[in-house]
Amino acid sequence: MRMKELSLWLILLATFNVAHADDTAFKVGVTTRDVRPAEPYDWRGAKTHVLRAMIWYPAEADVQEEPQRIGPPFVPYFSAGRAAPDAVPAAGLKRPLILLSHGAGGTAAGIGWLGTALAAHGFIAVAVDHPGNNARENTVDGFSLWWLRAVDLSVTLDAMLDDKTFGSRIDPARIGAAGHSAGGYTVIAIGGGITDPAEFQAFCRSPRADESCKPPPESSDLQKRRLVRLNSDPEFRQRYAGATRSYRDERIRAAFVMAPGLVPMFTPESLGRISLPVAIISGDADEIVPPASNASALAKEIPHATLKLVPHAGHYVFFGTCTLAGRVMLRAACRDPEGVDREAVHAETVRSAIDFFTAHLR
Repeated sequence: MRMKELSLWLILLATFNVAHADDTAFKVGVTTRDVRPAEPYDWRGAKTHVLRAMIWYPAEADVQEEPQRIGPPFVPYFSAGRAAPDAVPAAGLKRPLILLSHGAGGTAAGIGWLGTALAAHGFIAVAVDHPGNNARENTVDGFSLWWLRAVDLSVTLDAMLDDKTFGSRIDPARIGAAGHSAGGYTVIAIGGGITDPAEFQAFCRSPRADESCKPPPESSDLQKRRLVRLNSDPEFRQRYAGATRSYRDERIRAAFVMAPGLVPMFTPESLGRISLPVAIISGDADEIVPPASNASALAKEIPHATLKLVPHAGHYVFFGTCTLAGRVMLRAACRDPEGVDREAVHAETVRSAIDFFTAHLR
């Protein structure tokens, strides 16, 4: 190769790399699926017997993106970027897939700000409503059998690989997972963390106990009913004993965790055996799952895990951007500490996620 040709090739290569690492390269499409697992399936007391999923993906360049809103149609509470409903997927090579898991009582749409950003950078992202533990249905079983959320992700992955539209567009060797709060717990569970509720009980009886031990006010009744069920329902006790199984899915090759919760429930031995790369980001002022017992503890136990603490940020900074209606109706979820810019935190989180998955899903 002549020197002039080599120089031109290097310039083009550098341009390609910069565009894919730093810039928004794709328009974004969004669509939904009802995933129907093989029965019997543990629906955790939910009336809805499908896994409702949202998919964000790179779309053709001529599609018309629309604002994504979350909440009541006429007074949405959150915004989550722009995407084109049911757009034609972009042509090209097989793409990496990122499974997304929402927090307790959340929705697939609620983590759309991250799914949209991932799709704009060439990833396919899919989030699922976890049965009995979402904004539409909260049940005692869904609030108690946390580890079954990992099963939801594995089943959703199966469905995506078999999907007539997306299956041929996914590289099965490049699968990652990301989650917020209880979704962060879910991602660690599918990555190899093993749950033992006795570990959490011991933590909450110890001098180290903190806000992690106090359920949110809207969930306190579910916790009381769980204790009643454990004392009176043998079938529920048997399902609860499934906590100590491994829910590792070997297809997951990298895990990105935002403000993880329920971390004291993991056995330290299982965290020490996690071999996949793990990146953790959390607000250092998280009032729901304090970093000392959750994000920081996770980073200490998992070999080679990385941790980024966002100064002054709280737990809800990883929710979508609040609308005016959201700021009025959902003050706790929409009020960030003084000096914290939620959109700036989102931008930093997106950069971290893109860099992390690009590096580890090669």
